[in-house]
This record gives sequence, C-alpha cells and structure tokens, in this order.
Amino acid sequence: MEKIRLLNVSIDNLSQDELLQKLAQDGGVVFTPNVDHIVKLQKDPEFYQIYHQPSNYIICDSKILCFISKLLGQPIREKISGSDFFPAFYRYYSDNEDMKIFLLGAADGVASKAQNRINREVGREMVVGSYSPPFGFEKDEAECQKILELIKESGATVLAVGLGAPKQEKWIAKYKEQLPNIKIFLAIGATIDFEAGEKSRAPKWMSESGLEWLYRLATEPKRLWKRYLVESLPFFWLILKQRFNRYEAPF
Repeated sequence: MEKIRLLNVSIDNLSQDELLQKLAQDGGVVFTPNVDHIVKLQKDPEFYQIYHQPSNYIICDSKILCFISKLLGQPIREKISGSDFFPAFYRYYSDNEDMKIFLLGAADGVASKAQNRINREVGREMVVGSYSPPFGFEKDEAECQKILELIKESGATVLAVGLGAPKQEKWIAKYKEQLPNIKIFLAIGATIDFEAGEKSRAPKWMSESGLEWLYRLATEPKRLWKRYLVESLPFFWLILKQRFNRYEAPF
C-alpha cells in the first residue's frame, strides 16, 4: 500500500472504495488526520505511538493536506473525511447483516438521535447501540468499564467513536483489546453530531476548495478560533521545512 509522508505521519494513499473493501476483508482501525491532528502529533508522543500501531488505516481528512501533498510531489489521491466516510460506510454495508454499529460520543442524547436517523435511512437496525458519555468520562475507569459492557451487550461489530482528537484515538487504543467482537474501529470526530442533524456540514464547494475549516470557524467561533487561528499555524512552517529537507521529527 502506497504511503504519503507528511511530517511524522504516513497517510495511506487509498480511494474510499478501496478502504471499504479492505475493511470488509481484514477489519482494522481508521484514523482521519487533518491539520489539527498533525500539529498535535508533533507534541504528544502517546498520540504519535497510537498512530503508528499496526492494523491502522490513516486516511486524509483535509483538502489542505491534499493540496500540500501535491506541492511536495507526492499527491494524495482522495480526501476521505470521517464525516464523508461514515455515511458511505453504512450505506455500502446497509445489506450486510454482519455490520452492526455502536455509536460512542457527542452530547447527551445526540448519539441516540443519530442512531435513529441512520436506521431509518438504511431500513434496518444497523446501529444497534449508542451512548453519549459524560464530560471527563475517560478518566473514570468505572464509567469506561460500563461503556465496554454496553458495547459488548449490543452485539456490535463496528465501533464509531466521536470524541475529538486525540481523546477518541487514545480511548480506542486503550480499550480495543477488551472488545474482541469489534472488528472495525472508526474515529470520526464530529460526525455523530452531523448524523444527528445537530451541526451542519460545510457546503460542498467549501469542502472541495479547502475552506471547510472557515465554515466551521464561522459556526462555532468560541470553540474553534484557537484551533484554527493559533494552534494550526506552525503546521505550515513545518511543511516548508519538509519541502526543503529541514524537518526533523520530534519522536
């Protein structure tokens, strides 16, 4: 499988259809890096180690990363954002009775709303369980064990986790071995909110032109201004260093 190197991340150069087929055959863990993720991967060694575990699929969640990969002479074939890939996933497998999804994430009641909407669309109980955990749950082992039991009891074979990065990736890495019946793990960020209709997606033209970040900033300025206007800026300097062979990976 061809990989495209962006700083200290190797992105799998797959099409969406290829990824869907590979997951059916082999299962695995899907992470969807964007600029924010890659900046975090420069500072967080635990997050970095999780990204480099075997059986992971690392796919491109950003048109900006696609543009930059062309600048570096190694073009990424396709942007596959979590919010696009997840609906493609459940539609692709809508008739496959072995694909049973559990949704974990979003605010209270939102995952349940997404569950109902998805099941209505596919015409069966494909999403077999959902849970919106309380704030800070990842530090409460009793709460995490309760969640594991909910997932096991649901009979799910697919776990879609929408907690934001790096929390969702760290939670999957910590607990996936305790979920032997889960064959596919999807880290999908705000996708549960989109599926529930709680948040709106950017217009397609903005997404395809690399401006989805601007739409999200406009809709959630208090939450996202720092991420997009401050924390992400070092990324472009680091890419410039990579372009001229001056980048040194921190780990």
